This record gives sequence, C-alpha cells and structure tokens, in this order.
Amino acid sequence: MTLLSEVKQTPITNGLTANRAQSAQYEKLATFNLSAYGAMSFPLAFAGLPIYLHAPDFYAVSFGQSLAALGAVLLALRLFDALQDPVIGYLSDKFHTYRRRVLIFGVLMLALGFWMLFHPLPQFPLAWFALSILICTTGFSVVSINFQTLGGLWRIREEDRTKVTGSREAIGLVGLLIAAAAPAFLAGLGGSAAAFHWMTLGYLPILGIATWLLFHWMDSASLRLPSHAQKSPLKNSWWKLLSHRWRHIFFGLFFLNTFASAIPAVLVLFFIRDRLGAESFTGLFLLIYFLSGALSMPIWTRFARKFGKVRAWEISLAAAIFTFSWATFLQQGDIVEYALICAFSGMALGADLALPPAILADHIADDKCEGDASRLFSIMAFLSKSALAIATGLALPLLGIMGYHPSAGADVELSYMLTLIYAGLPCVFKLGALCGLFYFEKNLVMKTSAV
Repeated sequence: MTLLSEVKQTPITNGLTANRAQSAQYEKLATFNLSAYGAMSFPLAFAGLPIYLHAPDFYAVSFGQSLAALGAVLLALRLFDALQDPVIGYLSDKFHTYRRRVLIFGVLMLALGFWMLFHPLPQFPLAWFALSILICTTGFSVVSINFQTLGGLWRIREEDRTKVTGSREAIGLVGLLIAAAAPAFLAGLGGSAAAFHWMTLGYLPILGIATWLLFHWMDSASLRLPSHAQKSPLKNSWWKLLSHRWRHIFFGLFFLNTFASAIPAVLVLFFIRDRLGAESFTGLFLLIYFLSGALSMPIWTRFARKFGKVRAWEISLAAAIFTFSWATFLQQGDIVEYALICAFSGMALGADLALPPAILADHIADDKCEGDASRLFSIMAFLSKSALAIATGLALPLLGIMGYHPSAGADVELSYMLTLIYAGLPCVFKLGALCGLFYFEKNLVMKTSAV
C-alpha cells in the first residue's frame, strides 16, 4: 500500500506507453542533485547547538550574566520563534515567485546573527545576546521553511521522497555532530573566546557554499509550481487550510510523537548524571545516538519503499517503544546497556526525521496544494518547536513537584521518578501515536480527495 499516489491511473491500451508517460513526469534522482539540495541542512543543523547550548554558557562565563536572565531571554525568544513560523510560511507562499530572494534574505540574517552572537558588545551583553539570537533564529526559520518546501515541491517519484528527506536529515545530523565537537577542539587551540571566533569564521563560508549549491540545484531541478487558482494564498485562509481531515490526523499524530521525543531531550543530561552516574560518557552517548540516526536513513528509505511510508513510520514507533522501555530498568553504572539503547533509539530518530516530511510532500503532490506548501511545512516547524517548549515547561516542573533536584542520584526513589518521566512517559505518548497511526492508517493512505 503506498501513500497518496501521485499519478492517477488511466486506462491505456499499451501498458509500456503508460509507464513511460508517467515516469517522464519525474526527474531522475541523481546523486549530485541530491547532495546539492541536501547540503544546506549542514549549516542549518550546525547553528542549532551553538545558539542554544554554547551561547548561554559563553555569556555566563565571559560576561558574568546570570543563568536566570539568560534562560528567561531564551524562553521568550523560543516562544516568539515558534509563533513566527506560520507567518514566515504565509509570506513565503505569497512571494513564492521571489523564493531565491527570500532565501538570500534568510541566509544573510542567519550569518549576521551567528556572527553577532559570539562577537558581543561588552557594554550591553544581555541585550546583544537577545538581539543576535532573534536575528539568527529568524534567518534560520526563513531558510529552513523554504528549504523544506523546495524539497517537498521537487518533481520526483513518490518512492524517492523518503530518500530525499533521509539524505537531507543525515547531512544535518553530521553537521550537528561536528558542531558538538568543534568548540572543545578549538578551545584547546586558544581558549573559548578564540574557539567561538574561529568557529563563526569557518561557518560563514560553509553557509555560503551551501547556498550556492542550493541555487545551482534550483536552476536545474524540476519543481511543481502552484496552479493558477493557488497562486495567492489569500484564497486559502488558515481556517480552510487546517480544516482538512487528513491534515488534522497527520499533524495531530506528528505533534504527539514529537512531544514524546522532546521529553527525553529535555531530561537526558539529568538522567545520565543522576540515574546512571555516567556524566563523563555524555558525549559518547550523544555521538552514538545521532550517528545511529544518520546511518539508519538508508534502512528507512528501503522500508518506506517496501511497506509504504506510513507503515514504515509505524515500525519505527514500535521499535522506539520497545527499545526505550528498557531504560526504565537501568541502574547506576549500566553504561553499555544505555549505549545500546542510544544506538537503537537513534535509528528510530532517523525515521522521525525522514518519514513525516516525505508523507507531507506526498500529500501536497496528491492534493495539488503547492501554493500552500510553505505554510504546511511551517506548521510542522511550529509544532516541533512547540513540543519542545511544552516538554520543557511540563517535565521540569513535574520533577520539581515530586521533590527531584539536580545531583539527586543518591536518592533511589527520586532517581527512579526521573527515570519514569524520562523513559516511561515518552513511551506512553509514543504508544498513543502508534495506536493513532494504526487507527487512522486507512485515512492517511487513502486518496486525499476521499478524506
């Protein structure tokens, strides 16, 4: 069973002629074009860790800013960043004929904000921190939403879309891993301030090369353009856009699964330190997790081609639940066992990154709603960021109510409560998403016009 078949079959006497007529509508997925398109995911993923992980520590240590003030600024900017995504999606659809200029605008904002972030004015560090992150994250959202939209509009075979999203996310995970290792490596050459200076100095040409490759791909790629009736997104209000039953189901299940994954992302450092007593292995665990996600992309591409994208997503959810439930039984010192959990749950991460965007791209092609593509992908971005914000606002206060505090590993009862929220609660939500996929599978794989 395949998801949202893009070309409706019509009776043609000569079957060979029919196949040729259908295949002629699609672009052959060449390795160079796949790499040229996916290259932009490297600088996009690379920017994430320095913004949210390294920058607060840099401003706290180098400029004496309080962690409470930095955290409050970050929380406010995260909320603003999530809320602006639908606006960016709307404007990107409205001005889709100027998409190249929109991308240039976003790239320049991303480059400027990233440079400003690690070259602050010492007189106004907190205000500079807020302004630079605002510029950087806005540019990031403009580029990422339009970048994903272009992949969703690429005129390729339905079975190749998972390969596109999978290779794109694999390149992004490599960028994430390098961003995690770069500051520590560069700090050994001249201190943290020098490390971030050289990191930003190296980031700018990487971003420029990725932009050039993306534009080169745009010049040669066959893209599905909005129909005449869809050229203005004003004709499709947000209410009409979101009233579609297929989208209700898909976005609801996507949010539930993303929220389930966000809870352990918020608590992983606490779990490793206080439950496992393995803080020194944190880097290794994260490396195994993200590397497994990158290496698993060909597996999910093959599963999607063999079983269909929705069924492959179901398989990944079942594997994630089975694997992550082991974490509830871990004790102090279970390093090898947790490393195995990181490896297998990282493989499930690969499916979460590759399959939902490909499913949404199938829907856009089948429903012929290319004029709303940026808004639909911006909804995914909004839901992802909202899930992380809600998980942060739920998991940490819930632990506080239960009496947990950092470094409470000596208290067996408190560390077990941490385990239940870190591993048990996500399994419950993922099980809900899996049951929803089973229940609504027929709706998701039916023709869009029928739902």
